Amino acid sequence: MRHRGDAALLEYEEALDRCALTADRLRVTPQEIETALARCAPEYLSALKLAADRIRRFQESILLRDPEPLVADGRMLGVRYSPVDSAGIYVPGGVAPLASSLLMAAVPARAAGVKRVIVATPPRPDGSVSDDRLAAAAVAEVDEVYRMGGAQAVAAMAYGTESIRPVDFIAGPGSIYTTLAKREVFGRVGIEMLPGPSEVVILADATADPELIAADLIAQAEHNPGSSVLLTDDGDLAESVRDAVDLQLADLPRSAEAWECLAEYGGAVVCRSMDECIALTNELAPEHLQIVTEDPDAVARGVRHAGAIFLGPWTPVAVGDYIAGPSHVLPTSTTARFSSGLSANDFLKRSSLIRYDRNALAADAHDVTLLASAEGLEGHARSVTRRLARPES
Repeated sequence: MRHRGDAALLEYEEALDRCALTADRLRVTPQEIETALARCAPEYLSALKLAADRIRRFQESILLRDPEPLVADGRMLGVRYSPVDSAGIYVPGGVAPLASSLLMAAVPARAAGVKRVIVATPPRPDGSVSDDRLAAAAVAEVDEVYRMGGAQAVAAMAYGTESIRPVDFIAGPGSIYTTLAKREVFGRVGIEMLPGPSEVVILADATADPELIAADLIAQAEHNPGSSVLLTDDGDLAESVRDAVDLQLADLPRSAEAWECLAEYGGAVVCRSMDECIALTNELAPEHLQIVTEDPDAVARGVRHAGAIFLGPWTPVAVGDYIAGPSHVLPTSTTARFSSGLSANDFLKRSSLIRYDRNALAADAHDVTLLASAEGLEGHARSVTRRLARPES
């Protein structure tokens, strides 16, 4: 991709996405987006706009602002936050094209003030992109949409081609190939994380409704592969949930995939106490954590590691997936131990601001030159002493 640009991108699109394109068809036209919007049901567009508005308002509320500088004795120390110039959002387009993921990554970029936001998403074999993804791109006010998927899309956004200007930051979920490609280009561009298969841990006690817990485990299992785990201190609840899962899977449209996922990656663990449930949760550091207990806030105070925490029986993960506001692009595979979900702040850079007057430099000169000389960096020391040797103006 770095050496052959468009030619390599088009070859990989034909080989991997089974779509024969020409360079002039890589970018989705504004007319195609307008046509997609016209084909969408008004209710669907209304839901997209509501979701985008909720995401935008939440992201703006948590956006980092420049703090008041620290000013004392001739020194000014401060911080300035500024957005990256451009960002690329990857949006999967396979079994479940995730228009919601476009909103969850592009809207935070816009909230951060990124000037150029582009989207890469796999085309169908005929070169079309689903109406829902194009409508979401319009609602999120992205600047460019490209028909390209997988590792080749990540490379095109990172290095650029004859038809695609490179970006400074890449975000969004995808397959293992997309994730590994993001790792490969990190350093050339920034990335938000390396997400793996989706996962949920449900922490519940005897007050939980087993039918609702079963529904939430099944919802997560629609992401195959994915992990659905119940932690409880009540053995009767675990048995009831297992029975409810069997009943609810019977009429699920994608029951075979969900059952396969639950069989391989699902489970119910009965712990000796709620404290043990919490301790195990912190070890698992799940992407999604649902707490369905008598006092979910008290339980949540013991949780240190989770990408997003859903409190109480009326807060399924689905509201966070689509409409609540925080981004659903979250750390997986225990990485919530040290990382956080995507937010507008990921698209910001921090620059330190430092200003000294002559008296402040004179006051610190001895210590600076002492430390510099100890490290054998005499030029550093002289950059201070030469200034002070000059007559005051």
